[in-house]
Parts: sequence; structure tokens; C-alpha cells
Amino acid sequence: MAQIRAAIAARVPELLTAMMTKALEGDVGAARLLLERAVAPLKAAEQTQALSLPDGTLTQQGRAVLACVAAGDMAPSQGSQLIAAIGSLARVSEIDELAQRITKLENKHGNT
Repeated sequence: MAQIRAAIAARVPELLTAMMTKALEGDVGAARLLLERAVAPLKAAEQTQALSLPDGTLTQQGRAVLACVAAGDMAPSQGSQLIAAIGSLARVSEIDELAQRITKLENKHGNT
């Protein structure tokens, strides 16, 4: 097996040249094989977009995102990601608020 690999490795430049020649002559299979092996697959990329959310509540900000999606100013997938981010922020805010309330209660009652 090692001998076969070495023999193939020695002829790789020739093999690539032959595959490129076939691909350039219209052999779709050869072109596909070369591209699949030599070029990284393209990934979908969303364009960044500036967004101005209101300074109001998280609910108002969520509604603003939904309005942008409904108006076609933002892709639904982007809107979904922003709504999820706003939801995560709401949970973090709730935890912060609860921690502050607990601290106040402990200070009021002399507990630490």
C-alpha cells in the first residue's frame, strides 16, 4: 500500500494537469472534483445592517425589530436572532434585578 501511495504522490502534478485539462475541455465531473477538493465551500453570509432600536423597554425594542421584518427592511432570520438576543437580555436583566432586591433585603435585615 505504501508503494502505491508513493507512486501516486510522485505523479500528482501530472494527474492535476490532466484533470484541469479535462475540466477546461468541459468535463463537468473533473471540474467538480477539482473544485470540491481545492476550494473551500462557500458559506452564506448575511450583510450587516445598522439598526436603531428605541431607548424604551425591551418589549418596545422587540416590536421595533418585528416592524422591520414586517416592512421587509430586515431578513426574518436576522429578526429572529435579534428577538432571541432581546429575550436573553431580558433574562439577564431579571437576574440583576433579583440580585439587587435580595441585597437590599439582606442589608435591611442585617443579613449578609
